[in-house]
Order: sequence, then structure tokens, then C-alpha cells
Amino acid sequence: MRLKNIKGAKEKILMSPYIISNPEEYKSKFHTLFDNNNPIHLEIGMGKGDFIIGMAKAHSEINFVGIEKFDSVILRATQKLENINLPNLKLIRFDATEIKNIFYKEIDTIYLNFSDPWPKNRHEDRRLTSKKFLERYDDIFKNHKHIIQKTDNRHLFEYSLKSFTDYNYKIKTISLDLHKDEFDNIETEYEKRFVSLGYPIYMVEVKK
Repeated sequence: MRLKNIKGAKEKILMSPYIISNPEEYKSKFHTLFDNNNPIHLEIGMGKGDFIIGMAKAHSEINFVGIEKFDSVILRATQKLENINLPNLKLIRFDATEIKNIFYKEIDTIYLNFSDPWPKNRHEDRRLTSKKFLERYDDIFKNHKHIIQKTDNRHLFEYSLKSFTDYNYKIKTISLDLHKDEFDNIETEYEKRFVSLGYPIYMVEVKK
């Protein structure tokens, strides 16, 4: 369950050196935040930050940006980062529907981890792998388009596979049980919970 309404969360996250409070000002020039031209990888819906923090620790040669729209959730990520120095990591409290307002031709890889499945048909356009979102991503990718998705939701996974291929993405890697297939993998907080309950984790990597 997502955390909501933690008193003072909005003010507290702004105190973190990892938070970018004015992301629109860096559109097309996010590399200046990192003071290098390394690839930029983006996690949309980063939750409490386990995945993006783990990736930043493991890959100093890559810059990472995490987006999360709930103040009280991203606050948990900033708390985990206290007394940690990761110059290749930045966090943004932002709604992904407006993602084209903060990035333009500068993202190399997008991670979609355990996104809300929005199961009702009338909410299809809210799914982060819907055609609406894939169109938004077109403008933020730097060159080649590269998306990696993980989910425990079989229906969302099947929907995403069709959405990707209909949009001319090519499947590079796929797993119907990520942990049994023993891929190199950094877990999210949701993933740890689902795996402990015995649920399979679905993963697909697509390129275009």
C-alpha cells in the first residue's frame, strides 16, 4: 500500500540534495546536473527508491533519475539516502503524464517497475505502457528507444507485450519468472514482497 499524507512530507523532501524541485528548467540539459555526458536512465514510478538507489550504487558510469508523484513515498527514498553520496542520482516529485515538460531527447533507458496496472478498460491510457505513454516517451529518448519492464501482474504484462510490439518495439529479453531465470537483477521493495509470497516476476526488455 502506498503511503499518503505524511505530515510535512512536501517540505521535508525539498531538504534533500537529491531532489530537483525545478526540473522544467533542465529540459534538454539534464546532463548539466551531473556535470558529465554519461547516459541517463529514468525510472518512472520509483516508489521508495530501492531499485534506483541500488542501480546508482552499482553503475557509477550511468546517471539515474527517479520520478515519483507521491510526496510521502519519495520521502522514504530521501530518508534512505541520508549520509550516502551518489553523485549519479537525482529524484523528481512529478506526474509522469507531464513527462515531456521536463525531458527532451536525453534519456537512454526507461525502467517501468511494478507500475499500477489500471485494470479497467476505461483507464487504459493511464497504463505506463499504453500507446499514449509510448508516444510521450518518443520525445524524451535521446537516440534508440530502450524500455525495461518488471511486473507481477500477468494481465499488465500481456497487455504491455502487445502494446510494445504494436508500436514496433522489438523484444530483446523476456522472462516469465525472473528470479528462477537468474538474471542479474536489483529488486524493488514491491518485488521483494511478491517474491517472498511465491509470485512469479515477469520481465521484458524492448528496443526500437
